[in-house]
Amino acid sequence: MAYYSSGNGIQRTAPVVFNLIIINVIVFIAQQVFDTRTGFSLSDKLAIHGYQSEFFEPYQLVTNMFAHGGIGHIFFNMFNLYVFGAWLERVWGPKRFLFFYLACGLVAGAVEMLVLKDFLYIDPSTGASEIIPGGAYGASGAIMGLFAAFAYLFPNTPLYMMFIPVPVKAKYVVMVMVALDLFGQFGPYKTGIAHFAHLAGLVTGFIIVIFWRKNRKTFY
Repeated sequence: MAYYSSGNGIQRTAPVVFNLIIINVIVFIAQQVFDTRTGFSLSDKLAIHGYQSEFFEPYQLVTNMFAHGGIGHIFFNMFNLYVFGAWLERVWGPKRFLFFYLACGLVAGAVEMLVLKDFLYIDPSTGASEIIPGGAYGASGAIMGLFAAFAYLFPNTPLYMMFIPVPVKAKYVVMVMVALDLFGQFGPYKTGIAHFAHLAGLVTGFIIVIFWRKNRKTFY
């Protein structure tokens, strides 16, 4: 989905968003280097694990929101951070935006930490067993918070979504996204997506922006 606005360069008008994108890209490149060229899985170290897992570390609550699982994953998140994050940073200012983004990401990671579990794998040929850590990473929880804030502040702004040839108002887009995550989490098909984290980030975004409602100036 996309929303387009005119303005100066993002580095000047939305410095937090600009630096967040740079950090995410650097971390993603580091993941590719370490995961494919060494015996050390940086992705596994950065991912959030269940709080009962032997692989869990407190720092993962932060690091998981800067790691990604592939080109498509990071492109989607960074594109939407650029589009919606830059707009919100211009509205709120850098400090408030950074607080909002990190808060949504931290809550999303904390919720996922509560539901993630490790898996016991038994090799059918040898009978050997191995604990496979259940982990999750990505900026999606924080990005969902941005969607929530944008839809709350600018509910009637038309957005263009993939595979839909007509614009859809932001408030309806968020409703569809909530429905998809609920179906993904509780439906019959498992997608491997951290739907709970998405929903946690979105709800956190709504709560914060409603709390800030007295500072809201304009509806579109």
